[in-house]
Amino acid sequence: MSADLARAVAEAYDVALPHRGQGKVADYIPALANVDPMHFGFALALPDGTVHAAGDADIPFSIQSVSKVFTLALALRRVGSALWDSVGREPSGSAFNSIVQLESEGGIPRNPLINAGAIATTDRLIDGRDVDATIAEILDFIRARAADDRVDIDLDVAFSESETGARNRSLTHFMDSFGNLRHPVETALGVYFRQCAIAMSCRQLAKAGLFLAMEGRDPLTGEQLIEPHRARRINAIMMLCGHYDNSGEFAFRVGLPGKSGVGGGILCIAPGQGSIAVWSPGLNDAGTSLAGAMALEHFAYAAGWSVFD
Repeated sequence: MSADLARAVAEAYDVALPHRGQGKVADYIPALANVDPMHFGFALALPDGTVHAAGDADIPFSIQSVSKVFTLALALRRVGSALWDSVGREPSGSAFNSIVQLESEGGIPRNPLINAGAIATTDRLIDGRDVDATIAEILDFIRARAADDRVDIDLDVAFSESETGARNRSLTHFMDSFGNLRHPVETALGVYFRQCAIAMSCRQLAKAGLFLAMEGRDPLTGEQLIEPHRARRINAIMMLCGHYDNSGEFAFRVGLPGKSGVGGGILCIAPGQGSIAVWSPGLNDAGTSLAGAMALEHFAYAAGWSVFD
């Protein structure tokens, strides 16, 4: 079985390899603009600790919005269902940084995976603490899941995020004006900009996501990190909202919950099976890794993994 999956990883990598460098590297965050578009990595983590990898699977990259999955899990663990007072659970059908729906829907973001919703989620995770304590919790959680203390924040990217964060500041002030923020704007954004600047390799990211494939349990330590029903709901939100207005296309082609980031990474969850991370900086028009999505589509087909099977 593991050998078959190793072949599926190799095939998926080879199929997508000619497309690396295609698409557009995110350049609205200056620190991401100079990333080599020819990078391409793939890693599959299995519950027994096996990792099958190809290409640049051990080069760290900025996970950007993939971090939203981990902060969502931590916020649900900290405040439970009260989180849904601050953020909805519906697909947005809009760009990740759109302000339009906030206006018409009273400052409540559609879901936790668009920027406004992720900021609202991070705001609830802070729960009266300071920026450093909250970031320490996020990093400790991810490092433990990845079994690697080298996971850290790329401070150049974090600074670049903050310097070019006018739209995110607008979204946050807008939510604050509706009373949908528990902490000062710059406190919420201080955590958010740094969480998005976490740098991980595909191998580390795939391992870190395994708990979502195993109903909230770390399969290597046996620790129940979040309740099974919360893990299932996070996967549902990833399936519906993980790629913004490209989520339907991703579900149609890949058939697995996933979360993309503009750094070119995608975390994909196969419930009961494993966790997959890909990275290729060139993005399609919706901001999802172009080669990465192709590789995931082929892998899901070759492995026979789909939540619809």
